[in-house]
Amino acid sequence: MDFGSFGISDELLGTVVPILVYWAYSGVYVLFGSSENYRLHSRKEENMKNLVSKQTVVKGVLLQQTIQAAVAIILFKVTGNDSEATKDSCPSLFDLGTQFFIAMLVLDTWQYFMHRFMHHNKFLYRHIHSQHHRLVVPYAFGALYNHPLEGLALDTVGGALSFLLSGMSPRASIFFFSFATVKTVDDHCGLWIPGNLFHIAFKNNTAYHDVHHQLYGSKYNFSQPFFVLWDRILGTYMPYSLEKRAGGGFEARPTNDCKRQ
Repeated sequence: MDFGSFGISDELLGTVVPILVYWAYSGVYVLFGSSENYRLHSRKEENMKNLVSKQTVVKGVLLQQTIQAAVAIILFKVTGNDSEATKDSCPSLFDLGTQFFIAMLVLDTWQYFMHRFMHHNKFLYRHIHSQHHRLVVPYAFGALYNHPLEGLALDTVGGALSFLLSGMSPRASIFFFSFATVKTVDDHCGLWIPGNLFHIAFKNNTAYHDVHHQLYGSKYNFSQPFFVLWDRILGTYMPYSLEKRAGGGFEARPTNDCKRQ
């Protein structure tokens, strides 16, 4: 479908759709989270351990999404990748797959090194990245709850680089960033739902990132949102086992005891 015939540009869709996807997909997980059967942490543990209210989280996410939207609009204007220039072009599935794979690698590489640096630099962690870790027990719509500077440096700049270096069009970016958004929400949802395709296709999943949010895993499992490549290469990978929790749900427990110290 050519949305241009409805007066909706690819640039506008590429800016707005991932935001709508974020809240819609999060809402699905909020419903699943009402049952203890799928949770990696009990609701009681969530209320006890988390250091920020859900109202504050919503405000923080909306602020970050506003900044991301502004940067996206500027990026589309500067690059000149407008819908009129690309609407008649139809890249092959191979070309699209290549662009998506490159974008995934670029985004993963940027986020790994920036994320790791924010943990190892005491000033940046204390004043910036620690805001995200106020959610010791992550949940879906808290995925983008960050300090505004972290959101800009980690997510917005990382997304811009993946868009530019992959060479994708604004139309392709609608699908890529919507997919990346869904994956990020899934990683933070705090739920282990049987049959979840992300858990089957990616080792970097909800349980993997939950380990990172715990005190014993704060120096491990930095990779996000797709692969575990850099953690494997640079020795920051923490293996875990998934076990059933008393009272329902599951728990991700590290299997390498020496790294818990």
